[in-house]
Amino acid sequence: MPSLKEIKQPVAAEIKAFQKVFREAVRSKVPLLDVIMRYILKAKGKQMRPLFVIYSAALFDNINPSTYRAATLVELMHTATLVHDDVVDDSDQRRGRFSVNYLWKNKIAVLAGDYLLSRGMLLALENKDFEVLEIVSRAVKDMSEGELLQLEKARKLNIDEEVYYEIIRKKTASLLASCFATGATSAGVGKTEAEKMRLIGEYAGMAFQIKDDLFDFQKTNETGKPSGIDIKEKKMTLPLIYLLNQSTSSKRRKLINIIKNHNTDTEKVAWLMEQVNQSGGMAYTKSKMLEFKNKALDLLNEFPEKQARTALEQLIEYTIERRK
Repeated sequence: MPSLKEIKQPVAAEIKAFQKVFREAVRSKVPLLDVIMRYILKAKGKQMRPLFVIYSAALFDNINPSTYRAATLVELMHTATLVHDDVVDDSDQRRGRFSVNYLWKNKIAVLAGDYLLSRGMLLALENKDFEVLEIVSRAVKDMSEGELLQLEKARKLNIDEEVYYEIIRKKTASLLASCFATGATSAGVGKTEAEKMRLIGEYAGMAFQIKDDLFDFQKTNETGKPSGIDIKEKKMTLPLIYLLNQSTSSKRRKLINIIKNHNTDTEKVAWLMEQVNQSGGMAYTKSKMLEFKNKALDLLNEFPEKQARTALEQLIEYTIERRK
């Protein structure tokens, strides 16, 4: 499996072109806002989403200025949701650095997130990228609905497997789906091919989120992510749903009681996580993750073989094989 740096190499010039458009898009004449935007730019992360957009356009041999704007729009929307998420979650860190809300407080962070959203919309509108804007706007709508659906269900803990898939499809997979769809759309393909690309991204996004859920049930030293966080936040992930489905009614009540009322009790949470492992919940979840990944790859392989297709396959594999 090649490294992310190796996967990026063939489109290094295109990534630079996108970064230039992105930097221009977030620039502001308001000094405070410009300082915040520069701070956000320094913590740019792996920029996987723009990479998916660029390679999706490359699959149709037409990377162009619209592609860079599409990648910028996706990244602006994604960054805005992260800034807002940190406010909602009262997080003081993001990617190993202080969050915007920690440094500048909630009110300024919300307004900075709003600015990012508006810059993305204006960028698309000013360049008449209407189809791209529609795709990304639908993704943001789905993300909001997914988050709210998850919060609603967390109160009653009445999530079955189908509801779980609906939550992660909206909350996580929708944005990755928009990367594939906007990349293809920027390359000038028809709606049928763009929808096929969107579906590839959706399946890959589902696999990505299920992988993320698995981290919560693995030892911290294996993943670098603290174990049991999802339980403490009363998130009903697939390993937990599987355990509940396999349990007797009395054991189910005991498990739900721990999630509802004792989710900060280290010993009880550890016991619950052990029950997930013993029930086969981890193995079942991994099988579902691979199922979605294979659906994405099977659809992708219907396109002609070329370097861009190979790169997209490698990116999908990378998101599933990652250690954190």
